Amino acid sequence: MNSPDSSQPTADSPRPKLPWAEIDTVFLDLDGTLLDKHFDDYFWEQHLPMVYAGRHRLPPGQAREELLAIYRSVENTLAWTDLHYWSNRLGLDVCAEKRQVSHLVGIHPHVDSFLTFLNAIGKRPRLVTNAHPEALRIKLDKVPIGHHFAGIICSQEIGLAKEQPEFWPALGQATSYDPARTLFVDDTERVLDSAAAGGLRYLVHIARPSSRQPARFSSRFPSISSFAELLPPTFNNECPRAAAG
Repeated sequence: MNSPDSSQPTADSPRPKLPWAEIDTVFLDLDGTLLDKHFDDYFWEQHLPMVYAGRHRLPPGQAREELLAIYRSVENTLAWTDLHYWSNRLGLDVCAEKRQVSHLVGIHPHVDSFLTFLNAIGKRPRLVTNAHPEALRIKLDKVPIGHHFAGIICSQEIGLAKEQPEFWPALGQATSYDPARTLFVDDTERVLDSAAAGGLRYLVHIARPSSRQPARFSSRFPSISSFAELLPPTFNNECPRAAAG
């Protein structure tokens, strides 16, 4: 589902130049960063409202507006992505509904190359995501990239959402890292603001989380529309893969 972001639809932010020798840890977001956010947008904004409308005998437009209002009521909290919470609140099997449309899960172009590049230079990344563990399993079953990561941390394990500044010190208790020598890539400026408050030094914004939406470049963070922009020109491990759906 979409959340507010102050990004601007221009490409005036500087292209990141990352000093890899000064980076020990790489944290990567999942939805919208590595994976095409079209799947989640479609699920929460179209598929689930249709199911909800049928269950409650509501006009589709009314069902969608009701759900969007409910979503906003828990935005930027752990409940935002908690599938069990939504199953209980809506009286639906949200995990089963996710699996029903999981054919739409897709990976962004050049992600495989970037993950391979990180491992090749000894910067084995860690996945840090707000995705619920059930959603994570569904997605990694469809896009098997888990072997690239030194670790996978879900916000549910930390007990805080990444938007909350307290998340980052708590993450340090779960997995040791030096914020001053850490790169973090995410598609949401609010999350990057939180990471900056937590002391993370190298922050990169993903300008095109969904293949169905135009790029919206950040005015405050180095911003890219493709991971090809973080690869050295000599690195060519992958034929670009289009996101599914």
